[in-house]
Amino acid sequence: MPVRISPASAPWSPAVTSAFERLPQLQLFRVLARDERLFSRFVGDGLLGPGHVSLRHRELTILRVCALNGSDYEWGVHVGLLSAAAELTEVEVAATTATVQVHQWAAKDGIVIRLCDALQVQCDIDDDLWSDLAGHFDEMAILELLMLIGKYRQVCILTNVLRLDPENGMPSLHSFLRV
Repeated sequence: MPVRISPASAPWSPAVTSAFERLPQLQLFRVLARDERLFSRFVGDGLLGPGHVSLRHRELTILRVCALNGSDYEWGVHVGLLSAAAELTEVEVAATTATVQVHQWAAKDGIVIRLCDALQVQCDIDDDLWSDLAGHFDEMAILELLMLIGKYRQVCILTNVLRLDPENGMPSLHSFLRV
């Protein structure tokens, strides 16, 4: 299927040019670069920098949300660019795509997966999951996890509706999907 809004090409505005000095020129960023205001609001939120959540738990969250929402594009970008740095094994990466969790996650990892799964179904969690979260993450880390899940649902909507093809050389979610 054709891309619905094509990525823009240089020349960029000065602000976009500056951002592309630190960011890869991925298709999604180049689509948003058509409008400096939308681009800056999207890339300027800082959830990918160091925060209250470890790189591992941030990437685990993103991969699970992308898999649950069928975003081949974004799942592949994060696997290709960040999963190794996050120390996620190939088995763990593949397990983020499972519709039924059969992988034995470490305690904190399993709570992240449960949180993503629960928020995929409804915009709330039960008290048991909240208690488990609070037992492993401080309040600021919990807020960051919730923001990551919301942000990457937004990213999945964008990449799916725009019909962005996976970036060259990035893995495909569909080649990993597990039942």
